Amino acid sequence: MSELSSIQVSGQLVQRFVQLFPEEAAHEVERLSVDEALDIVVQLELSAAANLLERLLPDFASRVLDELPLDTVTKLVMRMDPVRAAMALLRLTAEKQQQILQSLPAMVSEEMRELMVYPADSAGGLMDPRVMGFRKSTQAGEALKSIRASLQTKIYDVYLVDDDGILTGHVSLQDIALADPKSVLGELARKVPGSVPAVEPAAEVVRLFEEKKLSSVPIVDFEGKLLGVVRYDVLLSAAQEEAVEDLQSMVGVSPDERALSSPFFAVKKRLPWLQINLGTAFLAAAVVGLFEETIAQVTALAVLLPVVAGQSGNTGAQALAVAIRGLTLKEIRMSQWLLLVRKEMLAGFINGIAVALVTGLGVWIWSKSLGLVLVISSAMVMSMTIASVSGALVPLILKACKQDPAQSSSIILTTVTDVMGFFSFLGLAKVFMSMLPKDPPKPEAMLEALRWFVG
Repeated sequence: MSELSSIQVSGQLVQRFVQLFPEEAAHEVERLSVDEALDIVVQLELSAAANLLERLLPDFASRVLDELPLDTVTKLVMRMDPVRAAMALLRLTAEKQQQILQSLPAMVSEEMRELMVYPADSAGGLMDPRVMGFRKSTQAGEALKSIRASLQTKIYDVYLVDDDGILTGHVSLQDIALADPKSVLGELARKVPGSVPAVEPAAEVVRLFEEKKLSSVPIVDFEGKLLGVVRYDVLLSAAQEEAVEDLQSMVGVSPDERALSSPFFAVKKRLPWLQINLGTAFLAAAVVGLFEETIAQVTALAVLLPVVAGQSGNTGAQALAVAIRGLTLKEIRMSQWLLLVRKEMLAGFINGIAVALVTGLGVWIWSKSLGLVLVISSAMVMSMTIASVSGALVPLILKACKQDPAQSSSIILTTVTDVMGFFSFLGLAKVFMSMLPKDPPKPEAMLEALRWFVG
């Protein structure tokens, strides 16, 4: 067999190995030098190379990416899992990061920037992403070799992660240096005294530093994956800043509203949104006004309006809380909006059916009207499904428009749930008018229904 044929066969075997056993391939590649790993990556198809890179430890993956041509890196990043890609890019120089981000399509670049940037006053804003992470099976000699190759300084501890990048333990650099080169890090590992999610305030890092007397604090994401580390010198600066902020907050000196901010500052921040809320309330009232004649003919509708509005409002608020939490903790990305909407639509529909059955039974006990039961049950399912979808979409739309979802989502959502709740209920009532009772149910019937619900 010719030398060229041998190379081709070798490349095909590597390709097949990576495709069938990506985790094992990543473990083996991490034992190589960066140059040797680079030779393997360039042999692979882009999809297989991306699959391999996102399974490598982020520090090793970043060193491989740093040696590849810019156009190749761009293609690989677009195929990699965004979170894994962001973790690798964070470990590159700021100049290299900008080059890669500028070469990506605008939508992908924006998503990557969101994953890579944390507020300055958060744990993620303080961390150094160039953290040394190793697997439990790594030998002490291999770890020392990697640490020397990284040229990093101020390393006191190295952290151990599992195949998913989740933090599992730590080993002091001294223990590694004194251990038998053949011993594995898992045997030397100790439990991590504490870690801080990247989205937590910087004050939480300071608290952990003071409580545990640590030289460094590992920073993780919402799944516990290792993102970076905050070291002693940065912790000391953060502690000093936190002390100053605490002193300022005692007298109400702050650029943002605090408990002791002036009433005029509070009014300036709150009044515009209260005025907007007033306008949206009039919009909901206008929808009710469209069906004034229907309500006048069937007065029982006026009694049941708050029931539909209340349930749809609560359903929307639940979906809104989950969506905002997901955006804040980076559990979801803008590109995953369709998955979130599908999930909330199904959840809202199933909850709507369950609530509609109970509501319908209660209305039957109260009114003995099959038409009224049909109207409110159908409206409940419709309004709760729409509210659940709206609760997921509103913060995503606001974020896409560069607005703060936490500040204005609830006002917009309240408008949507009220308008759609009223419209679905009164609209169905108008359609099935002939089936609805013209005389209001007797008060004792309402008491009987209430006793049923309570009992």
